Amino acid sequence: MFFWFAGVAFVLVWTIFKDTAIDYRLVMAGALLPDAVDGATGGAEVLHTLLASVGLLVAVMLGTRGRRRLRRRLLALPIGTFCHLLLDATWARTATFWWPAFGFRFHGGRLPSLQRSWTLLALQELAGLAALVWCWHRFRLAEPDRRRQFVRTGRLGRDLLEPPATS
Repeated sequence: MFFWFAGVAFVLVWTIFKDTAIDYRLVMAGALLPDAVDGATGGAEVLHTLLASVGLLVAVMLGTRGRRRLRRRLLALPIGTFCHLLLDATWARTATFWWPAFGFRFHGGRLPSLQRSWTLLALQELAGLAALVWCWHRFRLAEPDRRRQFVRTGRLGRDLLEPPATS
C-alpha cells in the first residue's frame, strides 16, 4: 500500500490544516513509515502503536526547542504516522494500538493493510492515486517552478490558499 497512505494523508492534512508551510513530503513519508519499518519485521508492531506516534511527536517537540522552523518542518512526520494509524484502522486492533497497556508481547499479526481483500486493496490504492492526482491539479504541480519548490521544500505556494477560480 503506497498510494493509499501517501495520497490520502496529503489530502487529509491539507483539508484539516490548510497550511502551505507544512512539509507535505514528510507527511507522506510519515504515513508510509509504519508499514515500511514494521513490514521489515514481519507484522504490525511498534510503529503501529499509539505510543510510537506520541513518542515521535514528543521527540520532535523536545528535540527542536528553540528551533521553530525545524520544529514546524519535522512535526509533519508524526502527523503522517498518526494519519497512518487512522487510514490503516489500527485503532481497531486494541492490543496493538494500545501497546503496551495489554502486555508487551506482539501477537505476530500481519500488517493490517495486508489482511484486506485484494479488491479492497486495489480500491484503496486507486483512491490514493486519485487523491494524488487531485493534489497535482489543485496545487498546480505541473508548473515547473511550483514542482521544483515542492520537491525541494515540500511546501505549497501561499497563493494556493484560495480555491482556483472557476469561469
